[in-house]
Amino acid sequence: MSIAVKGLLFDMDGTLVDSRSCIELLWRNWALRHKLDFTDIQAVMHGRRGIETIQIVAPHLDAQSEVELLLAEEALMLEGIVAIAGAHELLSSLAPHQWAVVTSAPRDLALAKLAFAGLPLPTHIVGADDVKDGKPHPAPFQMGAAKLGLTADQCLAFEDASAGIRSAHAAGAAVCLVTSAGGHDASGLAQWQIEHYAQLNVEASLDSINVSFKSHE
Repeated sequence: MSIAVKGLLFDMDGTLVDSRSCIELLWRNWALRHKLDFTDIQAVMHGRRGIETIQIVAPHLDAQSEVELLLAEEALMLEGIVAIAGAHELLSSLAPHQWAVVTSAPRDLALAKLAFAGLPLPTHIVGADDVKDGKPHPAPFQMGAAKLGLTADQCLAFEDASAGIRSAHAAGAAVCLVTSAGGHDASGLAQWQIEHYAQLNVEASLDSINVSFKSHE
């Protein structure tokens, strides 16, 4: 099984880095402060921008001020973040114009997490503040592809959450689910699934990337 594309688009949390422990602790503490059920938050938070999660689960709160407090806390919670297996090798094999990060985190926080995990930093990144509508809207992946000078249908997107998979699919990208950090596709829209990037064979030339899916290792 293989696909030939011109660009690769990566979500960050759960896709390039495993940050589950930090993110779940952050939202659990927030739920306790506001006497909310964390289970309700957990059902919608993955893949979405924080402000949209708050608007869904607590529309009575000032989402903007709440998300600013959460982001300040999250910036101090990098300990425990690790790279997904094979991510460093894959990103290092690509030219800067061949990949972008498309994340629901703010740009500065995303770069801090990638650096903490020891991953190459992207030349091209779409963060929470770069789009009016976050995932599952197609805009983030459309913008990510545009930053590479491509359209989304020329790209393969890697995601771990249904909101992100729906976003990439709606933009026109092919989608691969990454599961090693708990990724799950409730949408059923991902065409491929890997646990980690060692299960890929990637051959990149100047204008093309061939991605082959190997058997699970």
